Amino acid sequence: MSQATARPQGQMHAIAETPLIEISISDQVLRISMAGDCRQYPVSTALNGAGEQNGSGKTPRGWHRIRACIGRGLAENTVFAGRRPTGEIYSAGLAQACPGRDWILSRILWLQGMEIGFNRMGNVDSMRRYIYIHGTPDSEPVGQPLSHGCIRMRNRDVIELSELVAPDTKVWIQEHSLSRIPCRVL
Repeated sequence: MSQATARPQGQMHAIAETPLIEISISDQVLRISMAGDCRQYPVSTALNGAGEQNGSGKTPRGWHRIRACIGRGLAENTVFAGRRPTGEIYSAGLAQACPGRDWILSRILWLQGMEIGFNRMGNVDSMRRYIYIHGTPDSEPVGQPLSHGCIRMRNRDVIELSELVAPDTKVWIQEHSLSRIPCRVL
């Protein structure tokens, strides 16, 4: 009997329903594939391009996992600093009062690299670099690279995404286009 047939049915079902997130830096798109569904969202990755080095301001590539989902149940446009809500709700007035602030809004999906020496540990550790998928002001463009290394999303999109995933959800970040790979339903 093969190992696949030796697994309990519950395990096979859980594996099939585990979502997968793919991010294309060239397309500026995040795709989530899950049981019965596949969705795409526009994103903004790093203005400085792709790279793993600490302090580079670049978006790290390769396999990651969601280490923590932060902010569920909080209001849209909740402002975060140090992964904690500040008590502020983003507004045009707050933006004018704090020019140049790198806004982290609504939800945070904190990423941990899975490839030792490439995006995990040492001077290339995505988690220690505080690389997130997070909300950005709706006045900021998405679909073009403008972040400081994180993956920025529209607030409603990141709220929806955060409800579809859990810690340990796998995330694949690549420079290549997803355009020739059909959106697959797991």
